[in-house]
Amino acid sequence: MATVTATRSASPTPTAEPALTKKEALAQIAHYSKINNEANADNNRKLLDTIEDGPLYAMSVADYKQDEGLPKADREKYKPWSYNLASTDVYIPRFTAGQPKWFAAVTYSGKNNKYARVLIMAEQPKAQRWEMVAAVDLDDTKQVPKIALDADGYATAIDATSPKAVAAPADVLRSAVIDNFSTGGDLTGKKVFATTKTSKRQIKVHDETIHKFGSRGTTEFSSAVTEFPDSYALKTADGRALVVLAHAHTQRDAVAHLGLQIVPDKEDRAWLGTTPSPSFTYTFTCSDVATVPTTPGKSQLIGYTCRRTAAEGLSTSA
Repeated sequence: MATVTATRSASPTPTAEPALTKKEALAQIAHYSKINNEANADNNRKLLDTIEDGPLYAMSVADYKQDEGLPKADREKYKPWSYNLASTDVYIPRFTAGQPKWFAAVTYSGKNNKYARVLIMAEQPKAQRWEMVAAVDLDDTKQVPKIALDADGYATAIDATSPKAVAAPADVLRSAVIDNFSTGGDLTGKKVFATTKTSKRQIKVHDETIHKFGSRGTTEFSSAVTEFPDSYALKTADGRALVVLAHAHTQRDAVAHLGLQIVPDKEDRAWLGTTPSPSFTYTFTCSDVATVPTTPGKSQLIGYTCRRTAAEGLSTSA
């Protein structure tokens, strides 16, 4: 007797569509610049919150707080600005329904486009708007990789958290960046990253800061849990990935012995006031940009930006 079996048809593969068009992406960047100027004119956090999110918003609010903590005579008059859209390249990935949508851009400024900045804008589904989550200046425009584009001009997003997709996943990159600050890269920083202007700049922060008090005090850098674990990555034309991620670290300054006190710097007063303390701990929120191979090999750190987003001392903690 013949046996009849039922066959289940394969589920259709979800169609990946671009998050938006190039024209729409440039319009979102222009809108961001416009509203950012309005918010920055009077440190309007509520308005800023409509166009920024993630680590960038945390850094911007920290800038506001620092500015408000300065004497009025020391506050710089705000100067409006805007991105030059004619010198901006946008890279828009395709996404399937339900996936978080975002796009990247590289904008150039200065004579002969001397300076480059990587931007990440992400869609906020609940608010139904696009917000800037990262804006990182690169140390050398020659390090900007060529992004792989499909026949329609769209980019390919890569899962930067997966060891199957990149040689150094986001958590490995994050730990290595923090190690640059904490040890000068001696544990993992120099193993994960090749030597670049950016990695040398981070290591220089470590090397110079830990000796700033001489024999009168100490400075130690440590890892901090980032509030912003999201990462963003695009496939490059040479088979690597351009990765943007965030990290957080702390810096603890302490006197070497009793009888000494640390006086808060003017830029710290919004957090610490003016009362000296035997120790202060600062928390920094940062965004980092790296090019990462998809096969074993060292990554290249090509840009980072940090802001102090919290600080406390024995005199200011509970």
